[in-house]
Amino acid sequence: MSLADEKAALRRQAYATRKIAHTQAGSASLAARDHFLASRMHTGARVIAAYRPIRTEIDPTPLMQALNAAGHVLCVPVIQGEGMPLRFAEWVPGEVMTEGPFKAEVPADLRWVRPDLLIAPLVAFDAGCWRLGYGGGFYDRSLDELKAMQPTRAVGFAYAAQQLPEIPREPTDQRLDAVVTEQGLIRPSPVSD
Repeated sequence: MSLADEKAALRRQAYATRKIAHTQAGSASLAARDHFLASRMHTGARVIAAYRPIRTEIDPTPLMQALNAAGHVLCVPVIQGEGMPLRFAEWVPGEVMTEGPFKAEVPADLRWVRPDLLIAPLVAFDAGCWRLGYGGGFYDRSLDELKAMQPTRAVGFAYAAQQLPEIPREPTDQRLDAVVTEQGLIRPSPVSD
């Protein structure tokens, strides 16, 4: 089985798992927000990118509102096209949004900024903080580009049920600095380097 086929099979499994976790979520978004804030992962970050939830993604809105209230500049990803890195548009709670690619909301008024911390959605992750995304490579390309310009950290935001034993990876895959779930903070384990 090719690596692409292996990742596709894992994605199908992980989507089903995430859907179940989403239907049983309760206050998972609030608990994940609290764990993120307690971890202080946002310390030193001026501009923080997060995402507007689609499908069964855990909702980062409570976290985004808390970070905005704490004085951070917030932004959301905007897909520019296939094979391209994301751009990031400033976001403030309550602003007018419009539907962007893949039905993700983007601000109607695009004010471009460059984040130094990304809060990333994911389909699955492992103890090494390797992320299985949707397969378009948008976050991997974006992190590669951002890290070439400035120090940039990335934190996955997910349900604990999305953790798998191991995510297969390619040379272009970007490792997360941590993953935050409703159960706590996960940092890369040394055995998965």
